[in-house]
Amino acid sequence: MAEKDSVIDSEKFRTLIEINARLNSSYTDFHALLKTIVESAARLVGADAASLALFDQGSNALRFEIALGPRGPELMGKSIPVNSGIAGWVFQNSRSIIVNDAAHDERFSPTVSKEISYSTNSILAVPLKVRDVTTGVIELINKASRGLFLHDDLEWAELFAVQAGIAFDNARQFQRTEKELSYLQHKVQEEQGWHSLIFSSKAMQDRLELVKRVAPSDASVLILGESGVGKELIAEQIHLNSRRSGKPFIRVNCAALPENLLESELFGHVKGAFTDAISNREGRFEAADGGTIFLDEIAELPLKLQSKLLRVIQQKTFERVGSNQTFRADVRIVAATNRDIEKLVQAQEFRSDLYYRLNVLPIHIPPLRERVEDIPTLAEHFLTQYARETNRGLMRFSDAALQAMLEYGWPGNIRELENAIERAVLISKSALITSDDLMIGTMAQSTKNERLIGKELKEAIIIFKRSYILTALEQNRWNQTETARHLRIQRTYLSRLIKELNIIQSKE
Repeated sequence: MAEKDSVIDSEKFRTLIEINARLNSSYTDFHALLKTIVESAARLVGADAASLALFDQGSNALRFEIALGPRGPELMGKSIPVNSGIAGWVFQNSRSIIVNDAAHDERFSPTVSKEISYSTNSILAVPLKVRDVTTGVIELINKASRGLFLHDDLEWAELFAVQAGIAFDNARQFQRTEKELSYLQHKVQEEQGWHSLIFSSKAMQDRLELVKRVAPSDASVLILGESGVGKELIAEQIHLNSRRSGKPFIRVNCAALPENLLESELFGHVKGAFTDAISNREGRFEAADGGTIFLDEIAELPLKLQSKLLRVIQQKTFERVGSNQTFRADVRIVAATNRDIEKLVQAQEFRSDLYYRLNVLPIHIPPLRERVEDIPTLAEHFLTQYARETNRGLMRFSDAALQAMLEYGWPGNIRELENAIERAVLISKSALITSDDLMIGTMAQSTKNERLIGKELKEAIIIFKRSYILTALEQNRWNQTETARHLRIQRTYLSRLIKELNIIQSKE
């Protein structure tokens, strides 16, 4: 019998060595490591089900991060108070335990078992410690073939937990370092005036390859796509991949200024050209000489300025406002719009000759709902950024939150996604971002509906209109012209509604 026990121990020892190798190879993927820990623990002691609950300081609870077994998917994501159940006892006492008659143990809480309709007979639970601090609990449920957990199982589980704790700490440190490097790289690019192009989808990979092909040319580029898809970032990539990359990259939002100021902004003016022209002023085309000028919202350019822009493209010359002196401009033009510019040409609201000059190399950026592969990647990027900026530490999304983001249509595209995550980081009560924190889709609509309950019709309509218009303004960066077009109303009517409904832009 002793010889048989020796063989069993030898097999378990080899199993533990194999498991240790798996743990050390999984540290680059934190979620994969957690799953490996639970799978390995169950295999080592022969359990029917197993789970890993980690301590969440924000909610002072243990949350089941990984759960395997017949009812594993139903258990994942659930939380229990740290003073509840066998897992809570193990966490608070930092001690391992075997309970082979769970139903009659005073520390056992049947609540979770009832919720997931799973009968718990025997439990083996060990603390997961990182640098002598208990971080969570590995819980093993029901010995296979209705057997009982033995003291030998406990010893092997404790030995395994030591290795799991080291792997857990290494993975967490790797994750922090990786996110810190990503954040610092992003900040360096922003300080230099550039932004990271974050994506995972083939659609965006194709666009980037197209950008690299057209960038060396001096031909005009027209970037098309909905508001918030990242047209400015594509314009940056065109400049950075061109022979003009060492020269200025000048950005102009054609919808941000009235016609008289926009002309001066683009082409400059001389002293006395108009009331506020107290000195000569260089325009954006002069500032961009040798480089690239990015004309965002080009469809908003008034017809008078369209003819002047056409001349710059054709002859590379222009005059300042109030002057007859001709200036030359060696500038590559990249334009962008979220409107159907061909329809504007047909309606004679945009010059056809200018359109054809701008549309030499068109690039269409698909909306976020057509490249859902980018959503998790972008979401993680924004989460890291805002968690660090608000000193929230290491944060992550729940599975339900990720699913909600994948299912939502994102009418405001990447800009709306970024706003949702920034808001979620600020309001989340713990390090785990839930679908409730995101306030998107049906959850956001439910919140709005709750505000309308019990209101008179007139008051409910006012609440709805204010919320609806505020959302549209935020999605369109508070550009009233763009928002009015999105809502299909006159800009003057939108301005009146903003005043009547007392809608004020946040200073943040």
